[in-house]
Amino acid sequence: MKNRLAYRLLWERIRNGDEDAFFDLYKSLYYELVNFGVRTSGDVDLSSEATDQVFVTIWEKREKLERVENVQAYLITFLKRKILRLLEKQNKINKALQNVKAEDDWFEMPYEEFIIQVQTNEWIQHRLKEALDKLTFRQKQLIHLKFFEGLTYEQIASRTQQTIKTAYNTVYDALKILREELKDI
Repeated sequence: MKNRLAYRLLWERIRNGDEDAFFDLYKSLYYELVNFGVRTSGDVDLSSEATDQVFVTIWEKREKLERVENVQAYLITFLKRKILRLLEKQNKINKALQNVKAEDDWFEMPYEEFIIQVQTNEWIQHRLKEALDKLTFRQKQLIHLKFFEGLTYEQIASRTQQTIKTAYNTVYDALKILREELKDI
């Protein structure tokens, strides 16, 4: 019961833009939410990604957040829905990859379709390169550590000799730029 009240107080402070409260809530509930996500999806990476997205969304929409009686239950529900959306997206990608099947299918594909597919892939690669070019060196470095090496914010902070808050903010800012640059893909 004590934690429930503490989480509500943190939530109210987050709604008022208190960054320290956000990080306190993040530190308090992150591993619990990831563990819940692993039990739900069976996938550690997906659970970690979904949990990160939940917290990023909360911070981005902090001014529009409603009062919540049970923050922990709210976040678990939010995470469950986020995981379901990510699983649906992953399923669509897997279906698309199955449709492409093996490399032999490229040879069976009509020439026009092949050209369109190649041009589309080149366009996406070009857009991704442009978006990444908008990031600072440090943002690129931390994105690599977080998403390609799978490090936690604590590990990133230790490796780059930054505070956890700075590491989180740097990744958050980089994701915000990438999301904005790639929103129409």
